[in-house]
Amino acid sequence: MKREDALFNWLQIQVVAEARPDDRSALDTAAFFAQLLLEDHAISELSYRVENGWYHLSGKQEAGAVDNRYPAEAVESLLAAIENEPKFNC
Repeated sequence: MKREDALFNWLQIQVVAEARPDDRSALDTAAFFAQLLLEDHAISELSYRVENGWYHLSGKQEAGAVDNRYPAEAVESLLAAIENEPKFNC
C-alpha cells in the first residue's frame, strides 16, 4: 500500500476508534494500519491534532519527520458514515 494511502487510512480509522472506544473492529483496524506503516514504511510515533478545520498528522521516520495535513471533512467522513448506519448503532 502506498505510504500516503496508509497514512490517511490510519488517521481515518484512528478517529473512529477514539470516538467509539468499545468498537473492537475499529481499534484492531487502527492497530493494523499502525503496524503496516511501521513495517512497510518505517513510520512510528503517529499522532495528530485538529486545527482550523484540518487534521495535522505527524510521525517519525529514519529519513526525518512525517508531517501531513488533511481536511477535517475528509478525515471524519468514515466516522459519519458509520454513525449514520443504523446497524452499527444498536
